[in-house]
Amino acid sequence: MTRLLLPLLAATTATAHFSLTIPKPLGDSDENQGTAPCGGYAASSSSPTTDFHVAGDSVGMENGHPQTKWLFRATLDQTAAGGWTQAFPIVLQTGLGAFCEPQVAVPADFAGKKGVVSVVAHSPDGLLYACAPVNFVTGAAPTHSECKNASITVDFDSDPSLTALLSATVTPSGTASPAASTAATTPNAAPSLAGSIFSAGVVGSLMVSLGAALGGAALFF
Repeated sequence: MTRLLLPLLAATTATAHFSLTIPKPLGDSDENQGTAPCGGYAASSSSPTTDFHVAGDSVGMENGHPQTKWLFRATLDQTAAGGWTQAFPIVLQTGLGAFCEPQVAVPADFAGKKGVVSVVAHSPDGLLYACAPVNFVTGAAPTHSECKNASITVDFDSDPSLTALLSATVTPSGTASPAASTAATTPNAAPSLAGSIFSAGVVGSLMVSLGAALGGAALFF
């Protein structure tokens, strides 16, 4: 029995973090994923990009932890060193597997510029990072065919450790530190969505619309 359990344990450990599946990431290193700002990879102005629609586009992950909080953020700094804008409210995922949000939006004035879309996971292993170099374009994207969800539950949440990253720069050692001169901004859609979640008369319609947006993931508020 011991011989059977050890390979299973090794396989579980090897897939314990997460992978950014949409948009295309800089890379995927489980060993270095705790290194800010991009999981051990260096973003630059020469990094290959994919288009990301400012009015809403898909961001998807494959999660290896039973519970994770997600921060969606974006910056026009092509080195991903700072200037982060929150692109969606912080989300708590409970359950293993795929989670995809099809309507992650960034400020409209990002259109026509290059930058980085990043996902940060707050998991039992700490903060984990992934980045995707992108070309910001106008409009909203149709939902990607690969934007699907596993049998999970999701809910809006808060997390001071994640929020602090919106006003942080990355030091040469690869750690994030507060930067008082860097202002964190949030697109209008994010606070209004989070703020109206328990407003009278909107809870029912909000749950239905979010259920459709999240591709069938179970939602509990």
